[in-house]
Amino acid sequence: MSTRHSAKVRGGVAAAVAALLVTAAAGCGGGDDNKPKAPQDPSSKSQGDSPKTPAPNDSPKPTPTEVLATVNGEAGMTLTINRAARDAGGFLTVEGQLKNTGTGPYVNTAPWRGNELNSSGVSVAGVTLVDKAGKKRYYVLRDTDGRCLCTTGLAIIEAGQSVPFFAQFPAPPAATTEVEMSLPTFATATIKISG
Repeated sequence: MSTRHSAKVRGGVAAAVAALLVTAAAGCGGGDDNKPKAPQDPSSKSQGDSPKTPAPNDSPKPTPTEVLATVNGEAGMTLTINRAARDAGGFLTVEGQLKNTGTGPYVNTAPWRGNELNSSGVSVAGVTLVDKAGKKRYYVLRDTDGRCLCTTGLAIIEAGQSVPFFAQFPAPPAATTEVEMSLPTFATATIKISG
């Protein structure tokens, strides 16, 4: 073999090895976990492995099963309260679902915001709690910008649609175990407090 021909072969091999090393180094880099991974071959799975379960964000959240109260509003709207619990910071959080059981879209959500002007937009800021035993009314808490700590963005609720409901209040005294909740256009609900 001539020297010239061997130099070409060695040069070609060196270039191929360099390309392979660059590719391998790129594959071992800092890693972008947002890139989709290649699916694994099910036959390569060991017998002890359990089937892959979907990530928590991939599955829908379970519907709350406990119902503290259900009240009806106008035009087929219903409000179901699933939780009313004291938080460690001295707050009371009420959670549930608003559902349009009517046949058309519900658009009269403006009364739900109560005396709220513009800082929270269309919301449930008009909801109040009444501690009858303590003779005190509680209003929805606000953040430092004046926005309610409650569900916002409720311009239209389509027929059959459910939307999450939440509102946060100052917690009544520990001795108070029951409050009445009022949201404009809905009947008053009596709910038990946990925690």
